[in-house]
Amino acid sequence: MVRYKFSRTRNKEFETLLKQRVKEFFKDENISIKANRFMVLKSISAYLIYLVPFILALTLGIESFPILLALFMISGFGKGFVGTSVMHDSLHGSYTQNKVLGNLMHISSISVGVYAKNWKIMHNMLHHMYTNIQHVDEDISPPGVLRFSPFEDHKPFHRFQHMYVLFFYGISTIFWVISKDYLRILKYVKDGLVKKKDLPKHFLQMTLFKGIYFSIFLVLPMIILPVSVGEVILLFVAMHVVAGIFLGLIFGLAHVMPTSDYVEQEDLHIDENWFVHQLQTTTNFGMDDKILSYFAGGLNFQVEHHLFPQICLVHYPAISKIVQQTAKEFGIPYHAEKSLWTAIGSHFRMLRLLGNDEFQVKQQMQEAVAA
Repeated sequence: MVRYKFSRTRNKEFETLLKQRVKEFFKDENISIKANRFMVLKSISAYLIYLVPFILALTLGIESFPILLALFMISGFGKGFVGTSVMHDSLHGSYTQNKVLGNLMHISSISVGVYAKNWKIMHNMLHHMYTNIQHVDEDISPPGVLRFSPFEDHKPFHRFQHMYVLFFYGISTIFWVISKDYLRILKYVKDGLVKKKDLPKHFLQMTLFKGIYFSIFLVLPMIILPVSVGEVILLFVAMHVVAGIFLGLIFGLAHVMPTSDYVEQEDLHIDENWFVHQLQTTTNFGMDDKILSYFAGGLNFQVEHHLFPQICLVHYPAISKIVQQTAKEFGIPYHAEKSLWTAIGSHFRMLRLLGNDEFQVKQQMQEAVAA
């Protein structure tokens, strides 16, 4: 795997001061950087939204397919909520300092059908370390039907991607739980990120965990629900579509935006500080929207999350003020969309720009921002 190195001297003062101010904030407030009671309650509410509709569907003897569909779709929203508010922090190690409890919380990944080892490599390592760097950050290199980077090969059908992107967001979690984890682990062995001798162990664990997931959320409904197998499959797909769109938009609004910088270079040395790179490639959205912040798990504060992934997301609104002020003092950009809806508009505008085969990276991105 290609490993880029960031400058250790450029904008070092900004990095040092920002880390110092954030550290002092937690010291002055006498609070832990990990989860608090509010975060625990949020996690419980996420699982309630995920599991209660599903349990009701199985236990109330409901024969109406539209009612079952509504329950499974609500469960899908809860599934996405669990992903942003429980699994995400547990796999980042930002939920608790207790290693035993932290490892136990990895069950959250099993509950949504994701293999934790792969997620940590793909998200914690490749995406967070090398955000929006071509050929390394896998989040900007989806299957060829979508073009998230100006450095990706252009296909004629990309001009329509802003019209069909939600479909692929919708099926993304289905693809993940069925095949993506198996494909990723093979790739990571090839890239040297996973030891070849450990591959059988990972395949066995992955298959066991996915077996548990499919047994609960697909096989059990087939046995219990008074509807056909085909209808149960549709309910399962509907649950995943809602979760997929939920999670796909959270990523897209943070990194595939007109303000996003992208990097493609053969030189493995990047002449910029890693902290500044995160600010250049990441966008916040709806920072004043408390309802959005609650259900997005705080991931609408993606800037703070990328700068301090070891800090629990519940603290991001507070430290965002520190990040904004420090960035302003050093003349470093801090990208933020006012609302969820303006962010969605900017994301789809960016998708349209990336669908253009004559897309000029800087010029048209700057024109989009000015518009």
